[in-house]
Amino acid sequence: MTVDQDKLMDFLHKFVGDLGATMAAGSVLIGDRLGFYRSLADQPLLPRELAERTGTATRYVDEWLRGQAAGGYVQYDPKAGTYSLTPEQAFALTDPDGAVYVPGAFQLALGTLRAEDQVIEAFRTGAGIGWHQHDDEVFAGCERFFRPGYAANLVPSWLPALDGVEAKLGAGARVADVGCGHGASTVLMAKAYPNSEFTGSDYHAESVQQARKRAADAGLADHVSFDVASAQTFTGGPYDLVTTFDCLHDMGDPLAAARHIRSQAAADGTWMIVEPFAGASVADNLNPIGRVYYSFSTFLCVPNALSQDGGYSLGAQAGEEPIRRLVTDAGFSRFRRVAETPFNIVYEARP
Repeated sequence: MTVDQDKLMDFLHKFVGDLGATMAAGSVLIGDRLGFYRSLADQPLLPRELAERTGTATRYVDEWLRGQAAGGYVQYDPKAGTYSLTPEQAFALTDPDGAVYVPGAFQLALGTLRAEDQVIEAFRTGAGIGWHQHDDEVFAGCERFFRPGYAANLVPSWLPALDGVEAKLGAGARVADVGCGHGASTVLMAKAYPNSEFTGSDYHAESVQQARKRAADAGLADHVSFDVASAQTFTGGPYDLVTTFDCLHDMGDPLAAARHIRSQAAADGTWMIVEPFAGASVADNLNPIGRVYYSFSTFLCVPNALSQDGGYSLGAQAGEEPIRRLVTDAGFSRFRRVAETPFNIVYEARP
């Protein structure tokens, strides 16, 4: 075998970048949890000053700052010896309500990787791994990863893109948020539409407990409730709006879920389906977004689907046509793509 040295070096550059990014995930969470990024967003600081502000040890802080500067996550001024954040870095690293919140993504990634031994065994046996079997950091990181995108788009653009739904919500509608996790999407909608009634459901009891706390803390308990139920068993219809956020592809039997949603939707109801952004073919998804989603899907989405009855394992990059087929086979007569972001595609299904 002849090795092309230039191609080898190109590959090694990719490897070094990936290795640095892998280790940077832990460093980003350190910076988030110890308040380093928030302090650096205020003003340039020496390592000693950052350590004093955050009650940490200077030598550790010094090494952390050097690694962050090398990775482009903080700025370094060699003349002054100080470190700081640009406005863009501060936005992505310190604002959990912004459109992008990087620490949440890394929290999800590190929590996901803790299942490495389970996933390796699943590769050997073909067995599944239920969502509930993962580390608690997965559940918390998932909320922190997805919530900023929902906060930026759900009320301002996704719901208004649905035919007639925003008016119903304003007047007072009944909404089921299926697979709600910690309830981030449910709470966002309930805050925006106080005249409507919202019921979130998820098969994971611990997530439902957190969702109830989120709603209570937000003062929404009068028109928000949560139940422990799967997408195939939730009740309470007919609903004017049913929503599924980044969860349909995780299900072992999404067709049964779609049929049940059809049975719980009002005659003129709407199902809003939010799924990861994906192209129509594998080749269309060979890009940085596809890489992220395929990697998460290998550890989370496909194993969860294979842990359930149904025989499906769509994965996070299923794309539009498989979703369209599910919706049509479930008895919905209308289906269309209504919105998209770099991370999500939003579909509307109507009876």
